[in-house]
Amino acid sequence: MARRCELTGKTLLVGNNVSHANNKTKRVFRPNLQVISLASDSLKQTYKLKICMSALRTVDKLGGLDVYLLKAKDATLSTKALRLKRQVEKKVAVAAA
Repeated sequence: MARRCELTGKTLLVGNNVSHANNKTKRVFRPNLQVISLASDSLKQTYKLKICMSALRTVDKLGGLDVYLLKAKDATLSTKALRLKRQVEKKVAVAAA
């Protein structure tokens, strides 16, 4: 889980550097991963997650970590994010009842 976004599952991509003479050499495209503290509104706590900046923009656009986690597919989330999603779902269900 070293170079993988915990929210989107974005990971390394492999491609080629292509020179002007059309020589091809292997290269790696790495996601822009940062360790970010995100606040959960329903749990009233902050959590540190290693996420890519495109995921951070999406979290901001949707209105917070809780909304993003509730809309996210389980297959893309890391185990830490899945645990967090389950806690948020429980808290929201209790608040709605």
